[in-house]
Amino acid sequence: MRSIRVDDDVYARLQSLAEPFVDTPNSTLRRLLGLKSAWDRSQSPPRPVGRDQSLAPLVADGRLTEGQELVWRRRNLGREHRAVVLADGSLRIEDGTIHATPSGAATELAGNPQNGWVVFTTAEGRKLKELR
Repeated sequence: MRSIRVDDDVYARLQSLAEPFVDTPNSTLRRLLGLKSAWDRSQSPPRPVGRDQSLAPLVADGRLTEGQELVWRRRNLGREHRAVVLADGSLRIEDGTIHATPSGAATELAGNPQNGWVVFTTAEGRKLKELR
């Protein structure tokens, strides 16, 4: 990554255009310039070695079902995001994009790295990490 310097007026304007608790100066500039998020939709954040990060095992053994809706309640923003579990264990989010992992879906929704296993819950309120 490269660093740039901006004067106080430019920084203040970026702050006014940013969504509080969501955007960084970089994500605000990306949005204004029409660039896709820094995390490519086909990627997810780096995964730990040795642990399957997809929901496929949970779908295969019935802990999750195809078509089941997952929710991310962002109380500090007063928002809810929804994702639908697909047959292969991937997730379709509100904008119609499909993500191989919960963290990839959450990262796309937030515009910055997120742990989807922690933020997404079932309708009953169980976090995905509890279903592992």
